[in-house]
Amino acid sequence: MPLVANTDLPTFERLRQEGETILPADYALVQEIREMHIGLLNMMPDKALQATERQFFRLIGESNQIAQFYVHPFTLDTLERGPEGRAHVKAYYSTFDQIREEGLDALIITGANVVEKNLADEKFWGPLNEVVEWAYENVTSTLCSCLATHAVLQARYNQQRTPLPAKRWGVYPHRLVDHKHPLVAGVNTRFDVPHSRFNEVFREQFIDAGLTILAESDVAGVHLAVSPDGFRQVFFQGHPEYDAISLLKEYKREVGRFIRHEITEYPPFPEHYFSLRDQAILEEYHERVLIAHVKGYSPPEFPEHLIIPNLDNTWHDTAEAVINNWIGKVYQITNNDRRKPFMEHVDPENPLGLPR
Repeated sequence: MPLVANTDLPTFERLRQEGETILPADYALVQEIREMHIGLLNMMPDKALQATERQFFRLIGESNQIAQFYVHPFTLDTLERGPEGRAHVKAYYSTFDQIREEGLDALIITGANVVEKNLADEKFWGPLNEVVEWAYENVTSTLCSCLATHAVLQARYNQQRTPLPAKRWGVYPHRLVDHKHPLVAGVNTRFDVPHSRFNEVFREQFIDAGLTILAESDVAGVHLAVSPDGFRQVFFQGHPEYDAISLLKEYKREVGRFIRHEITEYPPFPEHYFSLRDQAILEEYHERVLIAHVKGYSPPEFPEHLIIPNLDNTWHDTAEAVINNWIGKVYQITNNDRRKPFMEHVDPENPLGLPR
């Protein structure tokens, strides 16, 4: 079902151009279909701010629920932003005070860039946990992505992430652990998920926290888990929202850092992502960069135009199915008054009615 263009946010037009169904707000008002209001706490840095919007908006818009989706992006004032990022937020984002006043049916919290070893020392720590605690009491379900998962596991479940020996970077096969949970209804028993992170919360920590693991990888660890009640909090440790080109863009940024001498080692390839042909092209480019560096030439142009046509997306259908299941359950549980998310017949400690 369609997204509603409830503001002038450029993401709506961009998605419309990509073939997504976007309803004008005045047209949506005359349709007798129930609306759903989903918050997007976007903590990504400026360069990824709008791409992250599009990725999550797309997944929501592709849900097949009979509803009109109003997505309300907001961010945290303590996150550092440049002039362009601040202008975008000021023009198109709500404040948390507005979100809190108007209420939400569901909430998505993105990842973020960090600089401190301990997440509790980050400037966004306090404001982020204020949002998380408010949502726990007032929103039917919160979906946490990557860094947000690590932050909530530390703050609420006393489980701190551990630095990895090297960046976990690539596309990895996963398998379902719990085949009967409503969030994975209709999902393939094996599927891929992209990961991109330097830290991990391990399987034993999810179990110690009382969380239910739904999907994991032998290499990349736990990807999908839920809170003890089965639904109030949903955790992604991977990035199923990624576009096919997302890891390529990350690789290009890392190569750019090497060229600018911000890092001393040339970045490795994301695992299980580039074909052998593409790896050969990129290895040749690496050699040309090194030659240019030695001879004092300008670096050659990154050959992404040769790589993009060959990239495969092997994870989006599964991501779409999980988000569709998540939104469907929110729709069934949430009261029409968004300030009272649980209907009288729903047990807030077990909203899905899962077997004890």
